[in-house]
Formats: sequence, C-alpha cells, structure tokens
Amino acid sequence: MADRLVADVMVERLKAWGVNRVFGYSGDGINGFMGALRRSTQGGAGTDSGDSADGGGRETGVEFVQARHEETAAFMAVGHAKYTGQVGVVTSTQGPGAVHLLNGLYDAKLDGVPVVAIIGQQSRSVLGSAYMQEIDLLTLFKDVAAQFAQMVSTPEQLPMVLDRAFRTALETRTPCVVIVPHDIQKAPAPELDQEHGIIVTAPEWQPARVLPHDDDLARAAEVLGAGSKVAFLVGQGAKTAQAEVVALAQQLDAGITTSLLGKPYMDETLPFAAGTMGHLGSTASAHLMGNCDTLLIVGSNDPWTEFYPKPGAARAVQVDIDGRKVGNRYPVEVGLVGDAAETLARLAELLKGAGGQPDGNPQAQARKQWRTEVEEEVRSWRDLSEERSRVPASPVNPELVVRELSGRLPHNAQVSVDVGSCVYWYARQLILPAGVPAHLSGTLASMGCSVPYGIAAKLARPDRPVVALAGDGAMQMAGIAELVTVAHRWRQWSDPRFVVCVFNNRDLAEVTWEQRETESEPRFPDSQEIPDFPYAGYAELLGLTGIRVDSPEQLADAWDRALGAERPVLIEVLTDPDVPLLPPFPAGAEKLDGMRSALSEEGEAGKGAAALLDTYAGQEESRS
Repeated sequence: MADRLVADVMVERLKAWGVNRVFGYSGDGINGFMGALRRSTQGGAGTDSGDSADGGGRETGVEFVQARHEETAAFMAVGHAKYTGQVGVVTSTQGPGAVHLLNGLYDAKLDGVPVVAIIGQQSRSVLGSAYMQEIDLLTLFKDVAAQFAQMVSTPEQLPMVLDRAFRTALETRTPCVVIVPHDIQKAPAPELDQEHGIIVTAPEWQPARVLPHDDDLARAAEVLGAGSKVAFLVGQGAKTAQAEVVALAQQLDAGITTSLLGKPYMDETLPFAAGTMGHLGSTASAHLMGNCDTLLIVGSNDPWTEFYPKPGAARAVQVDIDGRKVGNRYPVEVGLVGDAAETLARLAELLKGAGGQPDGNPQAQARKQWRTEVEEEVRSWRDLSEERSRVPASPVNPELVVRELSGRLPHNAQVSVDVGSCVYWYARQLILPAGVPAHLSGTLASMGCSVPYGIAAKLARPDRPVVALAGDGAMQMAGIAELVTVAHRWRQWSDPRFVVCVFNNRDLAEVTWEQRETESEPRFPDSQEIPDFPYAGYAELLGLTGIRVDSPEQLADAWDRALGAERPVLIEVLTDPDVPLLPPFPAGAEKLDGMRSALSEEGEAGKGAAALLDTYAGQEESRS
C-alpha cells in the first residue's frame, strides 16, 4: 500500500513515544490498526529481542503481542509498565473486546502506572444506530480513564489525541483511552498545515523536578527530630530512594516497614527491616507501628489503616510526589510534596546530629533502646516465620513452598505474584535479592494477573528468568489460558526459564479464611471448592515441563530443577488449605473467637484448620 493511512500515523506516533510492543486481541473494529502494525514490521511478527538498542522487535516496527483474552492483554500492558517504567499499550476492538479491558485498566489506575488503551469503534456513519457491537465507549471508560478518554472524530485530530494520552498517562500515572472509529483508521493520513482549528503537537514529555518548600522541610525535620520511637512506612514511591530511606533510618534509629507494593524496594535482610505491614504482614511490623511515637510515610497509600498507629498516638510526616495522597490514610502533621530521594536527602541534612547525640543524652538513649527493641522484634519474627514454614501440613505447608524459593531465587530474576493466599506467603516468606522486581495487583487485588504480568516481564527482559506464584483459583481464571502464550513464545527467549508455581489446594483459601474471620461464617463448599485440574500434566501437553510435588521433601529439588531447566516449568504443589491466614497480633488475637466459632460450625471438616489455627495462635502468644 503506497499511501499512508491514519492507522500508519498511529504506529508512527507510538514509535515516536518509544513504544516497541502493543498487547491485545484483534477484531474488525481495530483491523485498520492491525494492518498498520503488520506493515510496520515489514510482514514480520517481531523477534522478542527485549528493550534493546533497536527498541525490541524489528528495528522498524512495533511488535504486536497476542494474548488469549483482552483482560489478560490489559494485565500484560500493566505488567509492562510496572517492570519497565514505560507506558504500557493495549489494544482491542469495540464492544465486547473493549469491555474486557476494564479490569486491567482499573489495575493500572489503582496501582498508579501509565497505560494507554487504543480501542476500535464502529464507523462514524453508523454510530447512534444501535449497530452491532456498538456501545458508548466514552461512558464505559469515564471512570477508569477519568484523566483522559477521547474519541477521534477526524484524521487531523489523531496525532494530538495520542500525544495527549501519552503525556497524561505519564504525568498522572493513570490509564488513558483513545477510541478510533474504523473509518478513521482507513482514512488517508492528514497533512497538518498551520491554520485555524488545526493543532500540531509533539510526542514529548519530561517529568518535573518537584521539591517541598523549605519551611515545610524545616517543620518536618522538627517533628522527626523530636521523636524517640521513629517508624518508617515505605511504599512503591520510594523505588528510587532506597539508599536515602536506609540512611535516614540509620540517622534516626528508626525501624522500617513496607506496604505490599513497597516490599521490593527494601532490603529485608537489614536488622531493622520489619517486613510487610497490614493484614498479611509480620508481627515485627505490627509491633513497630503499634508502639512508635513518630511515623514517616514515604511514597505509600497503603489501605490497611487499622494497622497504622492509632490516630493521635504518633506525630506523622508524609512524603509523596502526588499531593492528593498526603494525609489520605493517616492524620499527618506535615505533608511534603516532592521527589522522595531528594526530599529525604534534604531532611537528612536538616537532621544532622539528631541521631548522633552523646550517649548520655536522654533522647539518644531512648532511640538506641527503641532500635534495640525493633531489632529484637525482627529477630523474633524471623524465627516465627521459619517455625511456621515447618509446621506439618497435609500434604505440603504453602509457607514452606515460598521459603524454599528464598535463597534460590536468581539475582537477576523477575517475580510476579497473583492474588489469593499465595500473597501472604510471598509477603511473609520471600526475601527478594537486591534489584529483583516483584509485582502484583496490589490495590485492585484482581486474580489472574501473575502469568500475564510474567509474560510482559519476560518480553521486556528475555534474558532474565521469571518466577510467577499463583493459586489454583487464579490459574483457572486466567493462567491456564496464558500458558498457551508461554508455550507459543518461549523458544524466542535468550533465557528460556519461566517458572510458574501453582499452589493447588482445591479451595479459594483467602476468601474461605476471610469468611471465617470477618463474617464468623463457616466455609461454603459450593462457593469455595475449586475443581481439581492436572496443572503439571497440562504443562506437559503444551510442551513445557511439569513437576508435581505432594510432599515437603520434594520442594527443594523441584525448585532446583525448575530454575535450572532449559524450557519453561510449571511446579504444581499440593498445598494445605487449612493453613490459617492469621493477621499479626494484636489484631489477630481479636479475630480468634470469630474464626473459632466459624470452624466449630464446620464440624469434622473444620478440625484440621482449627488445630492449625490454635498452633499459630500459640506461637504468637508464646512470643508476646
């Protein structure tokens, strides 16, 4: 085709924004764009060469990655954004394809990552006629893409709309939606001359340097400097401020806990690193947050507010690049809107000497005593997590599955985690090597994300191994289908290691324990029971390696085999759904009566879970 079309301009604009990969599923409403993607790769399908100097795929093209479903394609775009820091791009047809994108786009919105969705629509001539697959897409995406959603009405509008979508996604770290009717895609590419009503834009954006005012920094330093029991809550906003967080914590003799999304950005081998906070967190974190007199929140919007200090119990300072999040979870005294690394460095300068008073200084002594207390709690938690992983279960304790991975995880690995009980074991048992990214659907908490995330991570860095942790519910929801994508693509990866670990407990275990905990309701088998499925056998059918583990003695060898394999591996571990998802004490102690009441209603079926719950509670009480 000699003449350029609007669809070709779409691809050119994506390349100008540095996009080398589009995830999606085709359909007639987006076929013009599909044709342009084909032309951009000169008839090829891309080479999965990762984000190299040539931009990945063919040098001149944008690679199209076909998922098995639009929802998982959207998850792949979110995963791409999370693992690379770039804008993730997803595409679909109109109607049902567009509807399927919503879950992934909400994942991007709630976790704050930039995604652009390019969506087809029926031709303009039939819009409003209740045509086949016609739905009001702007209304559909009004909430999830509240920062920017636009339908292109003329060919001249297309470059400007795409540019605004990318700039807005990057500036606000949210999903943005561009709807392109089919006839617009097929129209001749416009010549944009200087005239009234024509806007010529540029594919350009640079982040601003944002720093707090000096007066606010001084007030924050006063609050932190006056504290004797300082705690840090660190979230994903501290990704580029890891060294500054540790340095300031050392300066103030502070303990550090992280949100779930902040876990990859803290070295949990540090003696004052208390692990993850919240319902799925550690006992050390619960002690830190429950006993501090000063709290510094860095780049976190964690929703587990019942695990924060009681309002008024601690003076608080919050640092965040997004001012909308300051004071959003806790009544802070000073809010600092700014880049975390630079802001913490400024605070450290202002606080010089605050952590270095003479030994006889009462505040210095109080801080040293606090640090000693925190480190004792951290050691106690590490002993407890080890003890829990060795509790006998039938047949395999799921905590041991993840603990056996710790220490074996390659230094260059990429980790994805699904939603369900496996998140608890990841939060409590997995120590990530420095620089290993780990991502999950943290705020939306949507099942089915781990394998799509892992695929996006692998496509972005095909030379790095991927480990995906998923429950059987999540695998049946989306993971099984996307294993087909893994089987289709793995031979193109320079490092073929892609390990999916399935916790097969035949139960929606997290929801089961939530029902017992929050509703005092017994397990409802019709709702909670998951059909058994031969996950390892299915992997073998796809040409992958399947390993089935039904005893704890097999775990170490299974991980060693999988991480040393020359093709993707699925490890299916038969785990015990009765292992309790007990919140850290003291909150966990308050839940025991309701959980025990629910289990008593289950009769014989609940005896195993009741016994394990008593074991876990006894371990907590023995350390209190």
